[in-house]
Amino acid sequence: MKTIYKFNVTPSLPPKLKRLREIASNLWWCWNYDAIELFLRMDSNLWEKVGHNPVELLGKVSQQRLQLLSEDDAYLHSLNKVLTKFDKAMESGRKFPLEKTDEGLSIAYFSLEYGLHECLPIYSGGLGVLSGEHLKSSSDLGIPLVGMGLLYREGYFNQYLNPDGWQQETYPENDFHNMCINPVFDENGKHIEIEVEMPTEIIHARIWLIKVGKTKLFLLDTNIEKNSIDNREITAQLYGGDLEMRLKQEYVLGMGGINALAKLGIIPTVYHMNEGHSAFLGLKRIKILMQEHGLNFQEAKEACSCCNVFTTHTPVPAGIDKFSPALMDKYFWKYCEETDLSREEFLQLGRENPQDNTEPFSLAVLAIRLSDHYNGVSKLHGEVSRNMWQNIWKNIPQEEVPIQHVTNGIHNKSWVSHELASLFDRYLGPKWQNYPENEEIWSQIEQIPDAELWRTHERRRERLVSFIRKRRKNNLLERGASKNEIQRAEELLHPDILTIGFARRFATYKRATLLFRNIDRLISLMTDQKRPFQLIFAGKAHPQDNQGKGLIREIIHHIKNENFLRRVVFIENYDLNVARYMLQGVDVWLNNPRRPLEASGTSGMKASANGGLNLSILDGWWVEGYTPDVGWAIGHGEKYTDLEYQDEVESRELYNVLEKEIIPAFYERGNDGIPRKWTYMMKETFKNIAPFFNTNRMVNDYAQKFYLPSHRRWKSFKENNFKTARELTTWKNKVEEAWKNVNVFDVKNEMGGHELIVGNKLEVEVKISLGSLNPEDVKIQLLYGNINQEEELLSPAIKELAKVSSQDDNNNYIYKTKITCENSGSHGYAIRIIPSHPQLSHLHETGLIRWG
Repeated sequence: MKTIYKFNVTPSLPPKLKRLREIASNLWWCWNYDAIELFLRMDSNLWEKVGHNPVELLGKVSQQRLQLLSEDDAYLHSLNKVLTKFDKAMESGRKFPLEKTDEGLSIAYFSLEYGLHECLPIYSGGLGVLSGEHLKSSSDLGIPLVGMGLLYREGYFNQYLNPDGWQQETYPENDFHNMCINPVFDENGKHIEIEVEMPTEIIHARIWLIKVGKTKLFLLDTNIEKNSIDNREITAQLYGGDLEMRLKQEYVLGMGGINALAKLGIIPTVYHMNEGHSAFLGLKRIKILMQEHGLNFQEAKEACSCCNVFTTHTPVPAGIDKFSPALMDKYFWKYCEETDLSREEFLQLGRENPQDNTEPFSLAVLAIRLSDHYNGVSKLHGEVSRNMWQNIWKNIPQEEVPIQHVTNGIHNKSWVSHELASLFDRYLGPKWQNYPENEEIWSQIEQIPDAELWRTHERRRERLVSFIRKRRKNNLLERGASKNEIQRAEELLHPDILTIGFARRFATYKRATLLFRNIDRLISLMTDQKRPFQLIFAGKAHPQDNQGKGLIREIIHHIKNENFLRRVVFIENYDLNVARYMLQGVDVWLNNPRRPLEASGTSGMKASANGGLNLSILDGWWVEGYTPDVGWAIGHGEKYTDLEYQDEVESRELYNVLEKEIIPAFYERGNDGIPRKWTYMMKETFKNIAPFFNTNRMVNDYAQKFYLPSHRRWKSFKENNFKTARELTTWKNKVEEAWKNVNVFDVKNEMGGHELIVGNKLEVEVKISLGSLNPEDVKIQLLYGNINQEEELLSPAIKELAKVSSQDDNNNYIYKTKITCENSGSHGYAIRIIPSHPQLSHLHETGLIRWG
């Protein structure tokens, strides 16, 4: 075979344009329209052709055009304005406020995918977009955070549909040297590589860098000649390959990611696992702590967990990565030897029930067991997660399972249309861009005249229709379609009628076809001569999800109905660019999943950021966001066991809301043609949704709830060669050994069989045995409140009992407390003993409890 000698060619920019390359290589440009406009003005047609990739644009624009731009005073003036803004953002910008004791905070954020911009196709959907926007807001807020992930040669797939409407996939290769990605070089100019040790081989990975404003994202790439063909494929496709390939990807992300940070000289004090994909990082950190500080496994686990944060995005167990014991043996037998763990002890780390030898190894369970902080991504998802993972904290009331929530948000500047942003600048001032979480700024939205707001929105709807027509026409031309088909594409949709959008992953629980359940009623509503509406669909099904593909095909077949030909469209190859056009242009954003299977969802937030109104099941974020002033709810959060019946009930509700509320609100106009009720709801949406459902608020919540407490805990644990971790481990072992002898064996109260009246006090006396433990090792708690017919306490209050007698010969103690009867009805109380230590991260960290 002939030898290929590789070299890279970079564009030759005139001196006055040199810094364009610097802007192009930092994704700061993608949320600053003035910077985007610089590239658009270079060659608008080429900008579209290269998929909005400024690095590729600079390499393909002609030298003649570059020379002309370097002599264009207007262009140079715009460039200098952008450079001034860029330099200010990089050098100063917002600073995250830190107390002196919190100095040294450094966060490593791990995710399997990042959705930053369509020119970087290394994401599949919501999880990746959320990760990307976490990095963007970290940059905006000045939070010291770096990202870690994998760099996929093929990324996620491109979608096209065959004539029958069946999804097909292609996997174009990414050209990293023509993307907003830079290799990371050492002091000798050599591309930095790391080694990832597996039981029988070494995997090599190169480190690449994406600059996201002030935040750095490092990505690992195993497509290196010294690797075997199989191992080169580890970073070939996102979510590609079989289960073993998934494990290898997650092994490289977790284990390799820790190696990469060390190689780069980055020493995090907090590690954030965005989903369980990166949970192996905890195992790697434990091994390092054992080797470098002489800790045993349990001591290293305490030290590791104290600064690990785990975010789950999954509302059902089926969505969790699980591996067979045999597969885990194949990749971790050597790890067990190196850390002095038995096979059973290792496998227990990933099992809900450690005693079940048949249970597969769950990365989410591993992430929970190796973290001290855990959260869902909406208030409802927090509840769902506490229910889903309750078995890990057996005998603990579900509401006390220590999984919190941080509701997701969006990066406003990445989604608000340029036209609307200009309107905000005029009436709100520029601060809305840097302080989207500030409620006072959004309260000024009333200053915008209704007519001006509505005309701005109408222009975005017109642009959406124009975009769809052009895209459809280009698709047809590529396929050699007839002139009649191309002509029909130019007549798709109408720029002035009510437009409803639905775009997301085509999974069955999202029910993309619910609106088509009663075709006759849908046709009647859509084709009304005076008050019609139109539907725009987009989205991809996972390549292996034939049911999801079937939903797409069903919609395509419906579109062929002559009543829908110009009223319903499906946009192929959904990506962030398509999403922006849709979310900035639709009037209503439709979301009808089966509750509670939508962990959060963020597309509706993006529609709201552009004045779009949501029509949604009360699931995910909409449970917190919904009021009648900002959109519409389908149902009232009911639970169903009969899914067919659920679809029937909720589809009828959907039609009723459309017919009786949404359509009238849109078409009832004043003499000036403005729908006053609609613009009122748009303004209420800006005032109520925008200041909370944004990633600035979200990332700040992570910082206050998790990052700062974890950082402080890590600093405390590592002092004096991890003295605290060692002592806490010793104490936990003592408590676990003694717990079998801890009991409540006598509970008394002074009721004497009589009823109490409101205002009475009830004294409760408890006699307990602590075995070899001391009173300082435990808390004695009384839970009290109303009870239901099953004699379960409903949202009980908790009160600690006070010790009133010293131990007797059998190490027994008496505790007492009084509670006040504050309301009438059926009441009850319960007594429990739980371990207590000042270094526990939360009440139920040990998982031990004894009920009386």
